[in-house]
Amino acid sequence: MNLPWHANAWSKLQKMIDQDHLPHALLITGAEKIGKFELMQQLVGVLLKDNVIIRKDNIREDLDYPVLIRRSNYPNMVYCRAGEMVEKSKNRSKDIRIDQVRVFCDALNKTADQLQIGVVFYGDQMNMNAANGLLKTLEEPRENTLIIILAHHVENLPATIVSRCQNIHIAPAYGQQTCQWLIEHIGKTQNADFDIPQLLENTHGVPFKVLSELSDGSFIHYQNYQNQLLNIAINPLMVTQIKDFEGDELVVLNCLQNIIIEGIRLKTIHQEGGLIELNQVIKAVKFEFLFKLLDDIYHAIKLSKTTVNIKLLLDSILIVWSHIVHLKQYPQITQNA
Repeated sequence: MNLPWHANAWSKLQKMIDQDHLPHALLITGAEKIGKFELMQQLVGVLLKDNVIIRKDNIREDLDYPVLIRRSNYPNMVYCRAGEMVEKSKNRSKDIRIDQVRVFCDALNKTADQLQIGVVFYGDQMNMNAANGLLKTLEEPRENTLIIILAHHVENLPATIVSRCQNIHIAPAYGQQTCQWLIEHIGKTQNADFDIPQLLENTHGVPFKVLSELSDGSFIHYQNYQNQLLNIAINPLMVTQIKDFEGDELVVLNCLQNIIIEGIRLKTIHQEGGLIELNQVIKAVKFEFLFKLLDDIYHAIKLSKTTVNIKLLLDSILIVWSHIVHLKQYPQITQNA
């Protein structure tokens, strides 16, 4: 699958292949649903000169029996992933465990004439013991072996892992080719006329996320919250009229977080986006206040996992947001302290 927003990342990989400088370990990073798995498939397909083999691998499905690693249709390729069922239990592991990594490394340490490939997805789901277990194989790789680690959040990986890999990053996509790709794919499933650049702004440049949110209807729900939040920033008195947020406080916090991140992006590159109200806000607001509110929202989301009153916390956030354009001094949100 040749995806237009993969062009820069693929160009770097192709150059490595052409110059015979492909490293023993690659780290492919990018936002969730940006297509890291698809880029890995494209690379492996080129290396093996047979895309069909890799396309048949259905290793992202959940199995109803315990397994430590998955085997590819290509005999010298293995996958290591989170979410596998734990032996003697019906529970699925939320992270990649040390016993999985040991089996993964053992499989790659066997002698083979052809290229051996091991894929870890997602690397930031390895617990500390698992990451340490992978380190020795990264430090002392066998010849003719390639390890590919996919990761959503590279900052959650140990520096020792990152430093031993060549990083290939897939950047968020807002360009015309990506917009055209979305138009073609949305047209296959949707009849509505959408503002494609706005859809990409809402998902921070992640095209697959656009398709996902359109298909399950969550985009319409999200858009309603987004419109209400932007109206609050333009018309502060509206903050007292909001009733739809009850029960969805965490979703609203995430929505506001996304709005502010997009506002920071637009303010940084000195461009306007597809949302008129957001353009009005970022023209008037102080840069430092956006970052401070973003920190408060991030902290509020973390606190939502505790016994904190999330409704009161959201109310405090919204009061600051409703005055963000007119603030002379940023207030302290006491429940965040």
